[in-house]
Amino acid sequence: MINNISFLCYREALQIRRMSTKHGLAKRFHGSEKNVWVEFSKLASDYKAVNLGQGFPDYKPPSYVTEAMKEAANPSNHLLHQYARSFGDPRLCNALSQIYSPIMGRKINPMDEILITVGGYGSLYCCIHGLVNPGDEVIIIEPYFDCYEPMVKSAGGIPIFIPLRTPSETTDGKLSSADWKLDEKEFAAKFNEKTKLLIFNTPNNPLGKVYSQSEMEMIADLCIKHDVVVISDEVYEWLIYDKKKHLKIATLPGMWERTLTIGSAGKTFSVTGWKTGWTIGPQNLLMPATIVHQNCIYNVPTVTQVSVAIAFEHELKVSNTPESYFQSLPPVVMKKRDELAKVLIDLGMEPTIPEGGFFMMANTEPLAIEVPDDGTDDPKDFKFVRWMIKEKKLAAIPPSAFYSTKNKHLGEKFIRFCIVKEDSTLKAAEEILREWKKTL
Repeated sequence: MINNISFLCYREALQIRRMSTKHGLAKRFHGSEKNVWVEFSKLASDYKAVNLGQGFPDYKPPSYVTEAMKEAANPSNHLLHQYARSFGDPRLCNALSQIYSPIMGRKINPMDEILITVGGYGSLYCCIHGLVNPGDEVIIIEPYFDCYEPMVKSAGGIPIFIPLRTPSETTDGKLSSADWKLDEKEFAAKFNEKTKLLIFNTPNNPLGKVYSQSEMEMIADLCIKHDVVVISDEVYEWLIYDKKKHLKIATLPGMWERTLTIGSAGKTFSVTGWKTGWTIGPQNLLMPATIVHQNCIYNVPTVTQVSVAIAFEHELKVSNTPESYFQSLPPVVMKKRDELAKVLIDLGMEPTIPEGGFFMMANTEPLAIEVPDDGTDDPKDFKFVRWMIKEKKLAAIPPSAFYSTKNKHLGEKFIRFCIVKEDSTLKAAEEILREWKKTL
């Protein structure tokens, strides 16, 4: 009896092992199990840290935006609680066409040249998976939003990385995000006959770089020369500082027909939980993304889409006036940015002053802090942020997460702070930094 039981237990254990091997994670997702947002959001919560980590505003969105949700969810609009058109509710597509046609300098067909997705994240996934074949090369500029690389790999593509470079010296202990530049020769060398896509992000996350026209023209010339499609991630387009101007690469000569432009209602209206994004581009280029979308998401919640449409309709009425959220928010966030930068410099860090977006990176090397080994082989910035959360109760994000394995050393001397926070949140962070200075 004992031998029979032992044999049965052994056979059951063997079956479980075989099952776990057979039914484990699909190979195309191997290497993407670890996620910086999961770990550091949990750490910030566990240690009740002041959270300047994950990029979400903790202040109220504009009242007309939340009122739009109430209007859309009104019981009298009962059909808005049913499925929307798969590729986007017509009201939202029309609102986006009205917003972006003048900016693009062309009439955007709301039904054929716009795809509504589950956030900018969903747009990226549909575009990358709709266009990339196994073996295709995809150029990614570093630092990059961390989902680009695993999305390219899961589609069978080969990511080709090119870093932005910084000058060896800083002015007054700080850099501008404009100081981070592509080396033109190094960049040009990344293109070849296998290059299918370039993933382009302006304003950049995590850096806040807003690309100039001359930089964009250099990029566009290479994409045209090598017949490369651009996926332009522009989710922070409305948050631009210091009188800089956001330019769309799709508006450059020869680029509309090879560019898919991605936007986000969450970033536009400070409602990241609404998870509504879009892709704009020529019908033939957008079609592959729509096919991926219809086979994984199918459609986006109708009430949310209509709420975003109502919000854009309001913006169209107040465009270029002080009442416009697009006009009023940047000066407010710019003040937050400058105040935090001043405290970081006073502490001894070297911030990179962003020209746009939600974030500011800061060089921690001048602090010369010896962070205790945490038993991992992670880059220095991961260890530094873990230590800072636990010991200083201040949360940030390690920027080496936005670099390829080969180039993580370029990011590990920095940490990334989110600046789109309540004044009270930033004040609490500044108090921590001031107390920290006393111990140095």
